[in-house]
Amino acid sequence: MKKALFAALTIGTALTATLVVRRARRVGALRLNRGLAAFQLAVRGGARYAGNAPRLFMLAGENRQQLRNDLALQTAEDVATTLGAMKGVLMKLGQMASYVDDGLPPEARRTLGRLQDSVPPMSAELAAGVITEELGMPPEEIFAEWDPEPIAAASIGQVHRAITRDGRAVAVKVQYPGIAETIEADLGNVSLLRRMLRVIAPGQDVDSLITELRERIVEELDYSREARNQQLFADYYDGHPTIGIPKVVSELSTRRVVTSDLATGARFSELAGWSQHERDLAAETIYRFVFRSLYDMRAFNGDPHPGNYLFHGGGKVTFLDFGLVKHFTADELRPLMDMARCLCVENDPEEFRRSLEEAGFIKPGAPIGTDVIVDHLAVFYDTIRKPGELTITGDYSSAVVRRFFDVRSPIAPYAQVPRSYVILQRINLGVFALLGELTATANWRGIAEEIWPFVQAPPSTPMGEAEAAWFARRG
Repeated sequence: MKKALFAALTIGTALTATLVVRRARRVGALRLNRGLAAFQLAVRGGARYAGNAPRLFMLAGENRQQLRNDLALQTAEDVATTLGAMKGVLMKLGQMASYVDDGLPPEARRTLGRLQDSVPPMSAELAAGVITEELGMPPEEIFAEWDPEPIAAASIGQVHRAITRDGRAVAVKVQYPGIAETIEADLGNVSLLRRMLRVIAPGQDVDSLITELRERIVEELDYSREARNQQLFADYYDGHPTIGIPKVVSELSTRRVVTSDLATGARFSELAGWSQHERDLAAETIYRFVFRSLYDMRAFNGDPHPGNYLFHGGGKVTFLDFGLVKHFTADELRPLMDMARCLCVENDPEEFRRSLEEAGFIKPGAPIGTDVIVDHLAVFYDTIRKPGELTITGDYSSAVVRRFFDVRSPIAPYAQVPRSYVILQRINLGVFALLGELTATANWRGIAEEIWPFVQAPPSTPMGEAEAAWFARRG
């Protein structure tokens, strides 16, 4: 008996070791191949500009700018095609560039915008295989109706329409097979990530950024967690006059499949063609959702790219994809409130500086004047420092991005984004970029005062009145 048990344990240990080694080899090969693909992408971009350097030198004025725009468009097309096929972490960085990079011409940004919801999908057979593995039966047997053609494809999974056996129209998000190993390979390619993040976030603690991104993105792979996050938001905003969150069908959701109510609506590209009034209302809803979630729920959806919104007119917006949700503790949230209160409400620069130091944004005792700190960082608060209507333009959102990435600033050697707030900065930049694209006008200070726990002002807009009535009904 002992010999048999020992033999079984030996065989089991050997099999486990073999599987671990094989997985490590697969991940290592993926890391090498994806790193090489990213390197080749960069080389192609460099060669494209180097080959046209003589023409750029010879041309002048509008002709030179047109050539630059053409080169940017060709590069964006290459990036969208390459990263769209690669999926994973690198595609997420491309998504961020599509709505944050203020140096791109509009045509190039629109091309990169394909990474938001229109990338190449996996085959119908692969998607059906994941459903079968996760739910125990093929999709045609689980659902009364199943559409094998996806309605959206993104960095980690794609979405299919279906009808449940009880007649409920649902969206079924299916994770790509092997994407966990792909993500592991990307995150393990630390040298590549460091190079990319130093371009995207110069002057920051790159190792902390990588650690935070690793934890958040690994969480995204667990659709069970995403389903819990989505239902948390759906429960909180249930019945809200303008914010909609699809409810989750828990019995049809697993670690690699999440099923929720089907939502339809206009995409961000369509919203851009609506009236300015409609764009302003949609922008107000996005703003309220982001900061109401932060201050009331101590959580927010950390993936603000335009592919995660559906628009319905009258300010109604449906919010999708809750895989990258950041939850804050009360201690983490308090300095953020102190910063807004000290600078915008009490106009106390020294206390503003103290709250920055406490949160870790500025090194304590840095040899720079408080006036310099305020001058550098106040741009992030310009929309809410004074009451009255204000239009968020593309120029303003670009200024915010440039200021965030300004390594020449006198405070740059003493400033960083603490790990707890990495994802918060991502959504701040993303939201400003979106509102800038919409040239959205509102009394942002009035809306903020409604939401700030340290003010809790009365409604400042008709939407605010509707929201207050919703709160009252909730009790």
